[in-house]
Amino acid sequence: YHLPVFVPQKSFSSVQVRHTTNKVSPDPQFSRERSTFGVPLETLLQDANQCGVPSLLTQMVEYLEVFGLERVGIFRIGGSANKVKKLRQKYNQGEKVDLINDGDVDSVASLLKLFLKELPVAVFPDNICSENLKQLLTCLPKAHQNLLQFLSAFLLKVATYSEVNFMTLENLAIVFGPVLFR
Repeated sequence: YHLPVFVPQKSFSSVQVRHTTNKVSPDPQFSRERSTFGVPLETLLQDANQCGVPSLLTQMVEYLEVFGLERVGIFRIGGSANKVKKLRQKYNQGEKVDLINDGDVDSVASLLKLFLKELPVAVFPDNICSENLKQLLTCLPKAHQNLLQFLSAFLLKVATYSEVNFMTLENLAIVFGPVLFR
């Protein structure tokens, strides 16, 4: 089956949908219900894209880039608990996820935060948080460096729309700080 990948064009009014054959494959050491959420980033690298980030994250970020950058309160307004639960379950079971038809901006934003929150090791692991930031970044495992770089670029893009969505860098830090540092 195919997972849709959203590729923004020069204008957000036109969206090209590209299909890939990437499938989220559960790691045998985890139960079927915990195949994507709550597993180490390194486990998900088998499904990573070219920038070294698990494909479910690129799918969520690309959706939010196309549909959510101008959403007032993106990441602060909770999505539908039922939609988030269903999308999480589909990802965990390796099913096709159609964010356009099955999701909405607030639910996908909530799902992204949930994924980060459930990582067994935070993006900034506890054992290296006491070092200075420059050293910290070079000490991060490669999977964590990739995710941080990818996520930072996206959040910076969200902040550039802060006049519309009210999500300044400070507001984004309030929302994402607790999931990046535990």
